[in-house]
Amino acid sequence: MLAVGRITKLFGAEGEVNVNLYADFPDNFDWEEQPLFAQVDSLVVPLFCETFSRRGASSATVRFADIDTVKRAELVMGSEVFIDEEEGDDDEYFAFEDLIGFTARIGRAKGEIVDFYDNDLNPLFEIELKGKRHLVPAVEEFIASIDFEGHSIKFVLPDGLID
Repeated sequence: MLAVGRITKLFGAEGEVNVNLYADFPDNFDWEEQPLFAQVDSLVVPLFCETFSRRGASSATVRFADIDTVKRAELVMGSEVFIDEEEGDDDEYFAFEDLIGFTARIGRAKGEIVDFYDNDLNPLFEIELKGKRHLVPAVEEFIASIDFEGHSIKFVLPDGLID
């Protein structure tokens, strides 16, 4: 995790906050897909952005999902915010079977990889998402990142693959 800013003050009465951005904050931050993370009560929690408006190079006004009141916003006030660092290809070897039990993140939805079907022509993950099981091709193009320490995988899937 890379520290990229700090929540400094409230902005308005509906839970929006101002965030001071550090120099390391990426210019290409995809706030619609990538959450910010903050430590709340000694737990690292993802904060998904509903809106993200830059105010120059070192500030932004943000509305987080599920933070819609001043009282809720006060819970994260003063918190440092982090992003997942994108790891380069480190040639770490793993078998797809090793990923069973990992958390699967698809957009804002979270599920679990419950099985892997090893087929030479079409290897598949079985992912349980909102009580339903889906088969997703186990191909590099659909895997955005793997967090081995956090036991989670972020998928980027074509529209319509999971409905």
